[in-house]
Amino acid sequence: MDHVVLAAPGLLLRPWREADAPDVLAALRDPAVATWNPQGDMDEARALDWVRLRADWSGGGHVSLAVADPGDTALLGSVSMHGIGGGNASVGYWTVPAARGRGVATGAVRRLTTWSFAALGLHRIELCHAVANVASCRVADRAGYLAEGTLRQSYRYGDGRRHDEHLHARLATDPG
Repeated sequence: MDHVVLAAPGLLLRPWREADAPDVLAALRDPAVATWNPQGDMDEARALDWVRLRADWSGGGHVSLAVADPGDTALLGSVSMHGIGGGNASVGYWTVPAARGRGVATGAVRRLTTWSFAALGLHRIELCHAVANVASCRVADRAGYLAEGTLRQSYRYGDGRRHDEHLHARLATDPG
């Protein structure tokens, strides 16, 4: 799969670069990101591995992009499709503290979703988040992902506990 650069209002979704590793390290150490995106103990070497893994789309199972400010390319977050196969995928995302409350996650999820339906031929994309992560529920709703139910104790998050998750999904046939 070839890398892409996607534009959205006020956002640039671009391939990961090794130079992003220090910003990724800082982001993954942020308590809000670490709670909902378990990565374990993060150091400079692991942050570089994280960036390299997400930059490598050769397996076809994921698409991961850095979310940046188009004016200065400052890292605002991450958005990815993972588990790609059989016309289905799951979307994941996080934002740095300075980007929260500005619609960055919603814009990035919307843009990657639209592209994924068109370019990857997906039919269904799921979005799961811990029930306690109210901000992610707002992102799902605003990005057009309909609530489908609650998955009980379905995922172990960064606090080491299993949390109930809300399951949201979009179909290629849903209105944009």
